[in-house]
Amino acid sequence: MNKEQIRLNYRKLRHALSADAIPEKSMRIANNVVALPIWRATYFHIFLSIPTQKEVDTSFIIPLLQGRDKQLVVPKVSGNNSMAHFLLTDATSLKPNQWDIPEPTDGIEVPVEKIDVVFIPLLAFDLEGHRVGYGKGFYDKFLRECRSDVIKIGLSFFEAEAKIDDVRPEDIALDYCITPISTYKF
Repeated sequence: MNKEQIRLNYRKLRHALSADAIPEKSMRIANNVVALPIWRATYFHIFLSIPTQKEVDTSFIIPLLQGRDKQLVVPKVSGNNSMAHFLLTDATSLKPNQWDIPEPTDGIEVPVEKIDVVFIPLLAFDLEGHRVGYGKGFYDKFLRECRSDVIKIGLSFFEAEAKIDDVRPEDIALDYCITPISTYKF
């Protein structure tokens, strides 16, 4: 399937999830994150979930990272399909943007080159680590700005597609993808 077909299919699958399934599956994903070899890293970029899109609820992962004294960084959309990155602290004030994404209203901006690990929202992924997002290109642009050794981790409620047909050379593959059942390493 191509990316547009995959987007349509996985939006339907995600919206068919029950309200009880989201936290249960998100907790399983968080439990699988614990086994990853990422704990020597310091700066962890994590997306804040959009409940109306039935995304993986990262509020289960955040305390795991905080409990290991990691520095959490969250995105804020800026111009030209790009993002700024802010330290998430107890004092961080969050407000939903035009897409209902919780974002920091202010705070300490973190340079991209400091980020060691990135948790990435997605709709689907394939067995080669390619992903399909919402199609706006925010994470594609962000990942191109990251260091070459940044660890890229997708979070998905669903298992891998065999192949995404229309992967482009500029698409950046994941290093891992975590589902409620499996951990994929690419």
